[in-house]
Amino acid sequence: MNPLQPPPPTAAEQGGSGTDISALHPDIIATHILTRLDGPTLASTASASSALRRLSSQAELWLDKCHSVWPSTADPSITNAISAFPNGGPRAFFADSFPLPGVVGPPGSSLPQPVELISAVDIWYKDALIFSGVNVTETWSAWFRHWLFRVDLVDPWDADLVPVRCLDEVDTWSVRLMEDLTLSWILIDPASMRAVNLSSQKPVFVQPHWPADEVRAMFASILPAAGAGPALCPIMVTVGTDHGGEPHVREVGMQMEDFDGNVLDGEDSLGILQTALEGKRGNGARRVEESRRRFKEFLDLKEKREWRKLRAKWAFKASAFVAFSFSLSCIVRLLVRNGWTKNKVQT
Repeated sequence: MNPLQPPPPTAAEQGGSGTDISALHPDIIATHILTRLDGPTLASTASASSALRRLSSQAELWLDKCHSVWPSTADPSITNAISAFPNGGPRAFFADSFPLPGVVGPPGSSLPQPVELISAVDIWYKDALIFSGVNVTETWSAWFRHWLFRVDLVDPWDADLVPVRCLDEVDTWSVRLMEDLTLSWILIDPASMRAVNLSSQKPVFVQPHWPADEVRAMFASILPAAGAGPALCPIMVTVGTDHGGEPHVREVGMQMEDFDGNVLDGEDSLGILQTALEGKRGNGARRVEESRRRFKEFLDLKEKREWRKLRAKWAFKASAFVAFSFSLSCIVRLLVRNGWTKNKVQT
């Protein structure tokens, strides 16, 4: 089962009766009950009793939960990083990474900018994991800070794929991927021991990718930024099929764009990402719907801003034309008054 999908209803939710959990041995609770709960439910059990609080706060339990929800976190470098998180290690990492990033950033950062960022990326098609990878980005160099920011995890030339050539197949793929493709992109700052999930979980839109006859899906987060408006963090995933006809990731990459659609350099992107890492989080509920709502709202704001700029441009041109016409008429009247026209005709 895809671990990012909502869990099935419990027996209590279905109207069944249950046994008082306090009557069970702690080992049974820890091994056979808590391990089956999804992350939010596991976190809420801590408020039920002191015994459950102690059992549900075990680092090993939360580390296993992180590995099951995000397989890329089983990489030793990430396991070491999240185990060092304060206030619970893997539990604190889960609390950072499960919900959406906030839309309002902190007033100002007192922490130094990260010198290294780790990306943990997992992609599912339906219930099957089709990609899992880790990328380490060094952010201290002048090349990173002044070049366009982009993180790639798959080289498109390394994939041996069969293109989806029929137009009907491409249209079918587009519809299927919109609902069946799931992505998680967790960005980790090992220095500040914070993490944020930059993915909308499901695509915000899907379109054919010509001329390769593949399908490109876009996941996105709307992040707080200084300037005219929020920033867009698009994650592009190009999907084809392998020789068996199964979906295969050909390309996956992330960049940062300002409100005008300009791709930002590393320095500006790093400031936005640091704000997202340090900012508040949502509650994790209805992540897909909320992400798509934010993206649509972002596009609407851009459209209104472009329309205002266009109206201002038209108004400027109109006022310039009126000013030119008035000036020209004044010049003509002045020339007529001075007899220039009469003298010209006599000549």
